[in-house]
Amino acid sequence: MQNPTEIIPGLLFFSYLASARKEKVGFFEDCALVLQVSGQMTFEAGSHKITTKPGELLLVRRNQLAELTKQPLADGNYQTIVILLKEDLLRQIALEEQITSLSKYIGPSAIVIPANDFLQGFFQSILPYVKHPEQSQLSATLGILKIKEAVQLLLHSMPSLNDFLFDFSEPHKIDLEKFMLTNYHFNVPVEKFAQLTGRSLAGFKRDFQKIFNTSPRQWLQEKRLTEAKLLIERKQLKPSAIYLDLGFESLSHFSHAFKKKFGKTPTEWTA
Repeated sequence: MQNPTEIIPGLLFFSYLASARKEKVGFFEDCALVLQVSGQMTFEAGSHKITTKPGELLLVRRNQLAELTKQPLADGNYQTIVILLKEDLLRQIALEEQITSLSKYIGPSAIVIPANDFLQGFFQSILPYVKHPEQSQLSATLGILKIKEAVQLLLHSMPSLNDFLFDFSEPHKIDLEKFMLTNYHFNVPVEKFAQLTGRSLAGFKRDFQKIFNTSPRQWLQEKRLTEAKLLIERKQLKPSAIYLDLGFESLSHFSHAFKKKFGKTPTEWTA
């Protein structure tokens, strides 16, 4: 297993994975364009689920929680090229090209982009950056130009992506209780939960207290530990198989918190 390589700081990443692993991505702050080079990836955000295979492109919307399952295929690796479409750069493009969002985006959180010669040629031009990451400092300026090129090609391929890319409005205020019961397992800061529910941090804590009668941090800890206990008891799952999926940063942190609440470590609970 190797972590993603940052080819151009903050803009272009090359990911390599040698064996299957379900990875919590947590919070997508920026839009991302992902080329599946080899293996396959399953993207899940709420009820929305997409699986990409080699050669396919996925465009992911900003400001959302999502979960990725990365899977090498038989006799192969898992590889992706990820291009971040950061909001400040998209705003700059909108000003330069006089692009405006006609309406608030309400579509899916991720879209498979149909393959075409222009986009395929674009990613061919990216490969030298991937093959020579040591040149990233020399290529940062060119990297920004490549991002602008990618945006233009996306709009050429699918003009309907205008609102997907250039709707910069904040998330509207949504049902906090429903959102938290669905997404409590993501290991992201409380500030991100607040943002995704369309609230300030103070407003989020105030509404949370009214609904759950406790603080967000306390509720998240209790909810995750209770779910862990059920998975261990009813499904006989090992602690090492569930702690990441429930939002714990490490197995030791999970074991310590579990013992503090239930009086035994997860391993002792299964004995």
